[in-house]
Amino acid sequence: MENAFQSKKVAAVFEKTPPAIRKRLLLLRKLIFDVASKTSGVGPLEETLKWDSPSYLTSETQSGTTIRIDRVGSQEGMYGIFVHCQSNVVKEFKQKVSTPLTFDSTRGILLDAKDDIPEEVSYFIYLALTYHLRKKKGSVKEIWDRGWVC
Repeated sequence: MENAFQSKKVAAVFEKTPPAIRKRLLLLRKLIFDVASKTSGVGPLEETLKWDSPSYLTSETQSGTTIRIDRVGSQEGMYGIFVHCQSNVVKEFKQKVSTPLTFDSTRGILLDAKDDIPEEVSYFIYLALTYHLRKKKGSVKEIWDRGWVC
């Protein structure tokens, strides 16, 4: 995983984020890079801002859909991991994972900064990073290493 931010604008967003949320977002950022580095076909990630949120794209390989992470508006202590609302990542995740989580419709998973990041979030990241790859090839052997948990 790259420790340095790829963009000063992304770094500035993290700096402005309240400390408790920043800590969780940085762990989520690390998890995204870790899952990407361990998943065949994903390649390097591009870190940028989309909708003023830190976002992670598979620009080189086009294997996945954009992943965004950010605090949740007016809900103190809440943050989330989001994907494009027209992808089926949330639907597919819900079909395969029975852990009770809070979802933001078809956009992502909402999390509380007081809680650890659930290990299933790594699988959500995997699904997002391989979204187009799985669509193009029909099926990709799923490898979900539970060791990816932060």
